[in-house]
Amino acid sequence: MQTGLESSAVADSAIVDPSVEDNGETQWNVIVDAMSDPAVVLDDTGIVVHHNPQVVDLYPRVRIGSPVTMLSREPDLLSAIDSVRETNERFTVQLHDRVPVTRRMSAIVTRINVEDPPPGAPAILIMLRDLTDQEQYAQMRTDFIAHASHELRTPLASLKLIAETLQGPAREDPEKRERFLSMMLVQATRMSQLIDDLLSLSRVEMKAHLLPTDILEVSELAETVMQSLEPLAEAQNIALKFENIEGPVNVRGDREEIAQVIQNLVHNAIRYGKNNGNAKLSITRQQDPSTGQKQVRIAVIDDGIGIAAEHIPRLTERFYRVSAVDSRATGGTGLGLAIVKHIITRHRGEIEVTSEVGKGSMFTAILDSM
Repeated sequence: MQTGLESSAVADSAIVDPSVEDNGETQWNVIVDAMSDPAVVLDDTGIVVHHNPQVVDLYPRVRIGSPVTMLSREPDLLSAIDSVRETNERFTVQLHDRVPVTRRMSAIVTRINVEDPPPGAPAILIMLRDLTDQEQYAQMRTDFIAHASHELRTPLASLKLIAETLQGPAREDPEKRERFLSMMLVQATRMSQLIDDLLSLSRVEMKAHLLPTDILEVSELAETVMQSLEPLAEAQNIALKFENIEGPVNVRGDREEIAQVIQNLVHNAIRYGKNNGNAKLSITRQQDPSTGQKQVRIAVIDDGIGIAAEHIPRLTERFYRVSAVDSRATGGTGLGLAIVKHIITRHRGEIEVTSEVGKGSMFTAILDSM
C-alpha cells in the first residue's frame, strides 16, 4: 500500500517535461496522443510535426510534414498562428468548413516553446473542438417545431372535425361512424409517419459530419430490403425486379442508413408507379473518370407518372412535393428524399435524378466502393 507521500512522489514523477526525449519520441507526442480532442503540433514554420488520431477523423488529408494549410485555409486560423509566433499569447478562433460537409470548429492556438526552437521542433499547439453538434441540436429544435406544427395542422384539424361529427350527426349512425373511424385511423397514421420521418431526418443530420467507418455488402442488403417491400408492391400491383450483375459490392457505410436509402427510393417507385407497372433496383459498378475511384451505382427505376424537369432540382428539399394532393393521397410526408439526400451526403456520395413525364423516373445513389 502506498502512503500519501509515496503517492505524491509517484504523481510528481509522472509530470512530463517537454524537453525530455524517451526512446526517440518527445514527451509532447505522448501528451498530444492522450488528448480527447483533436490536436496538432506545428513547428515554427507552420509544418505539421505531430497530431493525434482524432485529427484524421476531421481532416483525412493531414500528414506529418505537410503545411498547416492542408488542415485548413481559414484566414483567421492562419492569422492566429502568425500572431502566436509574435506575441506568445493564446488565441481562440472559429472555423467554418463547408467541404465535404458543413462543420463549425473552435481552434485554440498556443505557443508551446517560447524560446527560439530548432528547425522541426514543436513550437505551436492547435487544439480543435467540433461545435457542429451543438449548433445542429439548436437548429433542429427550431426546424422540428416549425415543420411539425405546419405539417400536423391539417391532420389535427381533420381529426377534430371528425370527432365533432361523431359526437353530433353521426352519433347514432353505425355506417357513418365506421367510415369516420376509418378516416381517423388514416389521419393518425399519417401523423405518426410524419413524426417518424422528422425524427429520422434529425438523427441523420446530427451525424452528417461523421464519416461512417463500417464495411457493408450492398447486394445482400438490397435484396433483403426488396423482399421486405414485396407485399406493398403486390398490394399496388407493381412488379419488383432486382438486377445485380456485379456480384458482391462492398462500401464503407452505415448499414441502417443505406437500407433506408434503398427502402425510400423503392417505396417511392411503388407509390408513384402506374397500375400493373414495374419497379427495378439495379446495382452496377463504375469508375470516377476524374479520380479513378471505384464506385457503385444503386439505381431505382420505375415506369410511373414521371416528374417535370422544373421540379427535379427541388425534390430533395424538406416537404417539397410535386403534387401535394397526390403525395398526401399516397401517404407521402415530403421527407423521404430529403432523408436520402442527407444520408448520401454523409457517405460523401451523390444523388442523380432523371425523369420524363409519362414515362417514369430513375433515382441513382452513387457511393465509393472498396
